[in-house]
Amino acid sequence: MSVLTRDEAQTRAQLIDVQRYTIDLDLTRGADTFDSTTVIGFTTRTAGDTFVEVRPAALRSVTLDGHPLDPAALDDNRLPLTGLTPGPHELRVEAAMAYSHTGEGMHRFTDPTDGETYTYTQLFMEDVQRVFAAFDQPDLKAVFDLTVTAPDGWTVLANGVTEDLGDGTWRAATTPLLSTYLVAVAAGPWHSVRTEHRGLPFGIHCRRSLAPYLDADAEEILDITRACYDRYHEKFEEPYPFDSYDQAFVPEFNAGAMENPGLVTFRDEFIHRSAVTDTERQTRAMVIAHEMAHMWFGDLVTLRWWDDIWLNESFAEYMGYQTLTEATRFTGTWVDFGVARKAWGYDADQRPSTHPVAPDADAVPDTASALLNFDGISYAKGASALRQLVAWLGEKDFLAGINTHFRRHKFANATLADFIASLAHHTDRDVHAWADTWLRTTGVDTLTATVTEHPGQTALTLTRDGSRPHRITVGIYDRDLIDGATLVRRELSEVDLPADGEHSLPGPRPALVVPNDQDLTYAKIRLDPHSEEAALRGLSRVPDPLTRAVLWNCLRDMVRDGELEPLTYLEAARAHLPGERELANVQGVLAFARTQIADHYTTPTERPDALALLTDLCTDLIRRTEDGSDPGLRLTAVRTLIDSAAHADTIRDWYDSGSVPGGPELDPELRWRILGRLCVLGAVDDAVIEAELTQDPSATGRQGAAHCRAALPDPEAKRAAWDAMFTTDELSNYLFTATAQGFWQPEQNDLLHPYVARYFPDAVAVAHRRGPAIADAAGRHAFPAHAIDTHTLTLGESCIADGDPIPALRRRLADQLDDLARALKIRTATAAS
Repeated sequence: MSVLTRDEAQTRAQLIDVQRYTIDLDLTRGADTFDSTTVIGFTTRTAGDTFVEVRPAALRSVTLDGHPLDPAALDDNRLPLTGLTPGPHELRVEAAMAYSHTGEGMHRFTDPTDGETYTYTQLFMEDVQRVFAAFDQPDLKAVFDLTVTAPDGWTVLANGVTEDLGDGTWRAATTPLLSTYLVAVAAGPWHSVRTEHRGLPFGIHCRRSLAPYLDADAEEILDITRACYDRYHEKFEEPYPFDSYDQAFVPEFNAGAMENPGLVTFRDEFIHRSAVTDTERQTRAMVIAHEMAHMWFGDLVTLRWWDDIWLNESFAEYMGYQTLTEATRFTGTWVDFGVARKAWGYDADQRPSTHPVAPDADAVPDTASALLNFDGISYAKGASALRQLVAWLGEKDFLAGINTHFRRHKFANATLADFIASLAHHTDRDVHAWADTWLRTTGVDTLTATVTEHPGQTALTLTRDGSRPHRITVGIYDRDLIDGATLVRRELSEVDLPADGEHSLPGPRPALVVPNDQDLTYAKIRLDPHSEEAALRGLSRVPDPLTRAVLWNCLRDMVRDGELEPLTYLEAARAHLPGERELANVQGVLAFARTQIADHYTTPTERPDALALLTDLCTDLIRRTEDGSDPGLRLTAVRTLIDSAAHADTIRDWYDSGSVPGGPELDPELRWRILGRLCVLGAVDDAVIEAELTQDPSATGRQGAAHCRAALPDPEAKRAAWDAMFTTDELSNYLFTATAQGFWQPEQNDLLHPYVARYFPDAVAVAHRRGPAIADAAGRHAFPAHAIDTHTLTLGESCIADGDPIPALRRRLADQLDDLARALKIRTATAAS
């Protein structure tokens, strides 16, 4: 498919202005295609040529100003419009469009539980062309009139309030000015919960088979929605700009959610069929807050070109965490951000593929390159930068600048320069210089503390390895005089680096000095040796959970940089997690310990000891929660023990009895989790998988079965899984991912060895055939990440150089190979020590 270049978009925007789309979709034409009729009203400023994008299964007819155009003129996804004269024009395009099973365009899904079918759109970047003809770029905003014909018994949701006209026809209210990628439709026999808030219709929707689970959480979801809506209206002067607010939880959704105006779509795993922790409920609430923030930043004011995607995502990420903290019961959201989400940014920023938060326009020359920037830098690093901006600028001036930005650019498009100009209007600080150092640079600064004792006082020196200014808080801690183990904060000082690097601390040498104590900046930290020892010995006795998150991240970074042995991190987790009171910290530390340290940073000979340590730790946590005092901690420990089990006996007993002794009873998620691990260990066969699928024939059950079958240590099972991923092209995006996640297992190295070399050409081929969504899944989940050796590196580097992977796969491969090289370096350093 031809990608749109920035130069082409600028040329087209100079030539035409688009006023209106009138779109008619017929979803009653069968399981393979739907009919799409689009009428576009646009004006040409001067005489010239341009093109409209459409990707049909069959292009039936095209007329321009009543005159027929030849459908055969369609070149890939571009239909040329030549000889345009100045003035108004009307383009009509009639086509049959293919349904998608990869989460792109118009996705179609049939629920195996009850046979009901659902469709929804995901039109981001350039997938609108899969649904209707469009001048597909974000700065050609228009109003949209939408009519949908749907099967009997279906409900149609859209950006505006929809009206059932009878005979299966639904009409949506005319939208305000929108970018094409923000148009949304979700149609099917939805189960809906509707209400009103401050005169605005609110609705939450899911598949009928998930109705009991949505109903159980409906009040929580709606309470979060109402609280965020009210808080944003306290922060923002511009009122909510659309006529309704629907949230649809849809199947097989690739992202966490999508900020379609008035109709936010979420992955329906957020409707919990099984037990979850409060931290996971907090994550769902954060995504709700994040997407609502987009209604202003992204939808009301939209980027002009994709180099400014950070303006959408970083803002919504920051606002999501901050607003949730201010307006809901989830007051510790920045802890979860610090211990888990922020690491996504740190990791991405240390790879060769790193890029500035706000890259130069020349670095994003087309839509294919833009798609690669939806990563930890645009989200987590960008949100961290905005948090640092608020600390430096002050929240009052920050919000004043935001409101000026909305007022100046509402229902239009804006750039980084526009955003900075709005901020500069309200402060004497040099925000342009701040933007240059924070948003236009790459990499992670490192802040190091050095402590020197002198008679009667202690000298603290803070040094910065990097180029950015940082406003941080430094925590000074002493040991409690009574128990000698608890660390008590002596003071918390605000420091500007590099200007304020030298400090004199009266009194005795502190037990612990923590740079960036409240995690207000984006930087790695290094402790002085005395503080490092204190952290390793007493981390769980630090009073503030956010400080503990900062310290856990410090240890994590040291492991990744080869400065702390992986086993030392595991021992710290074993020592301190039983005393950790913040569940987000427990989950973040266990996730890193299990997935990175045990599976990647330890050698095959060291791995059994790592898994045994994690099993012992989780057994301890399970014992400590037998009284039911902390079900979230208990569930986290049970999950990690299952994933770490090296022997089948204990978890097989749980599976057969249907319960963990003392609870919890096994819900579907835990049953499939245990069965997956039993498959890896070779303790069950396909008959057990089939029996479990009979008991749970849901969509998640099918995914669990695909994962389990791919995990079996059997040559025929591996061959079948490989063919399903890379040959038949029949797997949906979710079934592809489930199969890939089951396939590669460190316990099965010998069996899997022949597939390592096959992976690279087969991944390239399937990415070319099936497109960016499957390419991303193939690069993220189907990569042989367990094969940590120079041979895999050589194969991967050769593939990137000579294998012609599409951009989405190329980026994933580059990142995976960098992670693999880091793991190999850590293993080598550990072996040499």
